[in-house]
Amino acid sequence: MTRQASHQGLTWFQDARFGMFIHWGLYSIIAKQEWVMHTDRIPVPEYEKLVPQFNPTRFDADAWVRTAAEAGQKYIIVTSRHHDGFSMYDTALSDYKVTNTPFRRDPLRELAEACVRHGIKLGFYVSLLDWHYPAYRFRAESGLAWDDYLGFLHGQVRELCTQYGEVAAVWFDGDWPRSALDPDRAYFLPGGSFEYEKLYAMIHELQPDAVIENNRHAEPIPGEDLQGFEQDLPGENTTGFNETTIYGLPIQVCMTINDHWGWSKDDRNTKSVRRLVHLLAKSASVGGNLLLNVGPTPEGEIPALHQDRLRAVGRWLAQNGDAIYYTRAGVIPPTRECVSTRRNDHHFVHVLDYVSDCVVLAAVPDNVRHARLVASGRALEVDRAGSNFFVSADQDRTTIYVPPDLRDAYDTVIELF
Repeated sequence: MTRQASHQGLTWFQDARFGMFIHWGLYSIIAKQEWVMHTDRIPVPEYEKLVPQFNPTRFDADAWVRTAAEAGQKYIIVTSRHHDGFSMYDTALSDYKVTNTPFRRDPLRELAEACVRHGIKLGFYVSLLDWHYPAYRFRAESGLAWDDYLGFLHGQVRELCTQYGEVAAVWFDGDWPRSALDPDRAYFLPGGSFEYEKLYAMIHELQPDAVIENNRHAEPIPGEDLQGFEQDLPGENTTGFNETTIYGLPIQVCMTINDHWGWSKDDRNTKSVRRLVHLLAKSASVGGNLLLNVGPTPEGEIPALHQDRLRAVGRWLAQNGDAIYYTRAGVIPPTRECVSTRRNDHHFVHVLDYVSDCVVLAAVPDNVRHARLVASGRALEVDRAGSNFFVSADQDRTTIYVPPDLRDAYDTVIELF
């Protein structure tokens, strides 16, 4: 039987519900997002000229992790190597790495140490493709075999799993089929199998609690622990979705805080606090985590506006976190205004919009008799008309009155029990 993450690790991950994604690398210097090497067709020799320019003097791992903690995020997943092939840690397997820049430090080690101090778990993003490594990008010219790249990829994952303490997650990216985006396919096509069975077995052996996500499969394969969604919220564009309909795996929803993953100086389309809270509530309502991305600047700072938005979400969670953390997908059907989460026999209704002074729900479990606001504990009036003598769908409804002055600006959470 193919090995999976431990029950303890998978349970912790589902309980956490909210994490920070970080895309940071040489591309941050150009400030046109993480795919700029491809989109601007920058040749390898030209792109390599960024190495002596990388010196993020304002990088402070403790500040990054504090921001995540203040946002209510329980884990961080950071890019160890993106598609440009530049390693953001002190790998022994390549000279194309952050410790060979003027910066000289290993930011992932500093992040690992800061995460321990603040009680935040750390995971790693790993690109399966590499636009720089000769055995991947220039196989014909280099004369190198696919096994050379495979050894490099597996070796880097081993380094990450053995040199940075406890690892919460490994997030793989880059396993896609032939793409029309690149006619010569040099940027996309691997030379052979990534040997996932061996790769995943190694991770589960070295880090039994680490969950594995590969975000580029049409469907998961044995050894993967999560089903990922990128810039897509399950349930928003489909009907009848719940946590068991996607291959029986827990869900992680990855979203950008603006429009890009890596730093893009011209991207001012930052999501509102209300939208971010709604993404978090909707993700949890279908049994999913929200992995919300930030793209630090070349100086090493998370943009101030993004920090402000994250901390505002954290303030909402400080009052309403019981309805997010340790919850599972809701059983009360969503409406145009509401979604729900649950913890055992307690149900949390997230009121995201208002059409009247009352919240009207269907199919509320029969044992529910009381309602109260999560933020204040204040009792609310609840009318279970029709719930004990079901005749038609119209009669099976529960009505809760929410005084206007008690409504939250982002998400009013009602606990039913």
